[in-house]
Amino acid sequence: MLDHSNELAAWDRDHFFHPSTHMGMHARGETPNRVIAGGEGVYITDTSGRTSLDAFAGLYCVNVGYGRKKIADAIAEQAGRLAYYHAYVGHGTEASIRLSKMIVDRAPETMSRVYFGLSGSDANETNIKLIWYANNVLGRPKKKKLISRWRGYHGSGVMTGSLTGLELFHNAFDLPRAPVLHTEAPYYFRRADRSMSEGQFSQHCADKLEELILAEGPDTVAAFIGEPVLGTGGIVPPPAGYWQKIQAVLNKYDVMLVADEVVTGFGRLGSMFGSDHYGMEPDLITIAKGLTSAYAPLSGVIVSEKLWQKLVEGSDRLGSFGHGWTYSAHPICAAAGIANLELIDELDLVRNAGETGAYLRAGLASALADHKYVGDIRGEGMLAAVEFVADKDDRVFFDAARKVGPQVAAALAERGVIGRAMPQGDILGFAPPLCLTRDEADIVVAKTVEAVKTVLG
Repeated sequence: MLDHSNELAAWDRDHFFHPSTHMGMHARGETPNRVIAGGEGVYITDTSGRTSLDAFAGLYCVNVGYGRKKIADAIAEQAGRLAYYHAYVGHGTEASIRLSKMIVDRAPETMSRVYFGLSGSDANETNIKLIWYANNVLGRPKKKKLISRWRGYHGSGVMTGSLTGLELFHNAFDLPRAPVLHTEAPYYFRRADRSMSEGQFSQHCADKLEELILAEGPDTVAAFIGEPVLGTGGIVPPPAGYWQKIQAVLNKYDVMLVADEVVTGFGRLGSMFGSDHYGMEPDLITIAKGLTSAYAPLSGVIVSEKLWQKLVEGSDRLGSFGHGWTYSAHPICAAAGIANLELIDELDLVRNAGETGAYLRAGLASALADHKYVGDIRGEGMLAAVEFVADKDDRVFFDAARKVGPQVAAALAERGVIGRAMPQGDILGFAPPLCLTRDEADIVVAKTVEAVKTVLG
């Protein structure tokens, strides 16, 4: 096993171009690489035999946990019966049709149709085209600008990378591109005016959005996109009343809302969807990750009935809708989605996400809230984050060059637990599989305390 593992590691450095990786350091062997061989429940095992508790569910995505035979069997059965057929010109498969209904049955009641892709990035590209198409159909050719938030994450494509509000995804890529604009992130811990209450800060964010819309011209602003809870930007739940205040501004200026639920959809917040959790009124919902628990690549755009009628009007006027992906509604991926959604129900994972997630955050707070270098412990459902600061009383942040967050994440990994060092801040993030138990949550807390003590004392 060891010789095979070493051989794979060499091939990895010589031939595999990894995403979100320091290319030179990896190729030169200056950073560790790890070849993952298997998984069961909340644990993964690499080719050297080392096992880790994956407290980030891959990338927020293995919601039902690893090793679920039901999904593997569904994939194999579908592959043996019909591995592929396209969805163009009205073609479908039983799996894609059944999954569409299952999604709509679980979505907010205003939603009615599902367009499938393979990743959250391509789903948000579809959203952009649907928004522009609808405004052309409505005779509003200038209403095309898209507003996102700083620290939001919406993909890594040209347009979706522009929507993303994180420097890492802009640097040296000539992004962001027009007509994308950014407004203030609802990041209460990092608010400039510390005297603001949560409600006041929410109003401030809504006021900044309205100022931007008015400055650009309401007849030019088409849509606002936001994650119910900021994910990669720091795992930041919205401050009290935020979405209600934002929704009021959008309604006032006839601006569509895209709820990016790639992370929050299908149970992670202790609710099936974040839109329902926070009372949002989306025109479009982006889904991926939890749709199949990443057992197969599948994404989707859930379209509201109101918007669907506009799209139908456009098709009646312009003919067939000229947008498609070869692998849209791929039957193998759809079969995985069906089995996955059934498991979420059978295992009562939405309830567990809410209850065990709250237990995990309470454990982190009890163990770390008084630490001199812990500034904030936050989260919602099965999401949690610990943010480190140099001075918690004056809210002074560490110099980014010290890489405190990455150091803590590395120390945690050495202790057999995987958390994530979030970008643009010294933030340790957790997004475990929704099947996490209280005993496993206790392990995460205990090992995190050890890692923090090792790095920060």
